[in-house]
Amino acid sequence: MSEKKTSRIIELNEDLIENNDKLAEENKQILLEKNVRAFDFVGAIGAGKTAIIESIVKKISRENNILVINGDVATRIDANRIEKHGVRSIQINTGRECALNSYHISQVLKNNDLNEVNLLFIENVGNLICPSDFILGVEKRIVIVSITEGPWVVRKHPMLFKFSDIAVINKIDLEDVIDVDIKEMVSDAREINPNLKIFVTSATTGENISKLINCILD
Repeated sequence: MSEKKTSRIIELNEDLIENNDKLAEENKQILLEKNVRAFDFVGAIGAGKTAIIESIVKKISRENNILVINGDVATRIDANRIEKHGVRSIQINTGRECALNSYHISQVLKNNDLNEVNLLFIENVGNLICPSDFILGVEKRIVIVSITEGPWVVRKHPMLFKFSDIAVINKIDLEDVIDVDIKEMVSDAREINPNLKIFVTSATTGENISKLINCILD
């Protein structure tokens, strides 16, 4: 690849990130004006993002008006799962794009009545790399991994942990059959980001889900 072509690609990437950040700030202002608290859930496919959100909405949907945005490359499987709990969900299929960006969120905010929404949960596309580049204008980012992804998953994906507010290590109900050291995973996350609030959870048994909710909504 020529130096000129490489330089052009870098410029395009920088412009893309800059435009995304500007639109994210606009999203943030809209959410503030409408008194909507928004949260971005990121993590790989199979980490348990949908299951965690399901566990949360089952506990708090009676007292809150919740809107969930489900991001995925294709299908509305996750949105259907959320809607079974009586919570409105909007599916965004990104096709070849490996993460939601602030434009996707802006379209939802501009084309939906937010007057009866006080909580917005965004389930990002299943990926531990791409979402780190795209802020959305939310209040907090929650990164979710599971012990089934192996003992090094935190160390191998430091950027999302560095730029998240809360970390969740999920599927601890499988600890007896998965050869991982959960304490070491927690230590890895804390080393990357000392300010992270870290929770070990099981969406299956409900362990520590209430503590996670309190932290998210604190």
